[in-house]
Amino acid sequence: MKNLETITSEQQINSLFQSFFDYVRHLVDIPESDQEECKKIFEPVFVKKGTIIEQEGTVHKYHNFIVSGHMRNFHHDENGNEVTTDINSGPRFFTSYYHFINQTVSNENLHCITDCELLRITKKNVDKASHIGLTSQEYTEKVLHFHLESSKQRIIDFTTLSGKERYIKLMKAHPSIVQNVPLIYIASYLGLNPGSLSRIRQELS
Repeated sequence: MKNLETITSEQQINSLFQSFFDYVRHLVDIPESDQEECKKIFEPVFVKKGTIIEQEGTVHKYHNFIVSGHMRNFHHDENGNEVTTDINSGPRFFTSYYHFINQTVSNENLHCITDCELLRITKKNVDKASHIGLTSQEYTEKVLHFHLESSKQRIIDFTTLSGKERYIKLMKAHPSIVQNVPLIYIASYLGLNPGSLSRIRQELS
């Protein structure tokens, strides 16, 4: 099996887009005309566990919507160590967002921790949607606001919460991440070493 395959089953494609539209409706109404346009410009793909779909040192080609599976965003520090800056499961957009929108070289890698089902869109088609879609501009603004607020909250958590409190918050908000993502990635994301996180887990068990 290839690491990435285009999904062709009509039933599966309809299911993926239904998850996507349900997610969008939490932010903004999406009319039927926009839904049909989305089906034309988003590509449904299956990505195998362990695949890096976008690499550091490149201009990232796609904005990815996770329908199912778990992904992480990581870069390398000055010593060459991996630093995980974001972990997410579907449904949610997941991208090196600012680099993708501005089409600049990214220092980030997008890694499929598990098998993933994605809907992905090119920058060219994002621009196309902004001209012809009724809701795309409003939605883009809300996604940007979401990213800004998430980044702000992450900084606040690092300065006001202990490592144990950060883990408990993650465990309550995203139990599937705690259950499906390797400890080493979660520890990096929370700013902890694996040994410290292991001890926290033992204390809470």
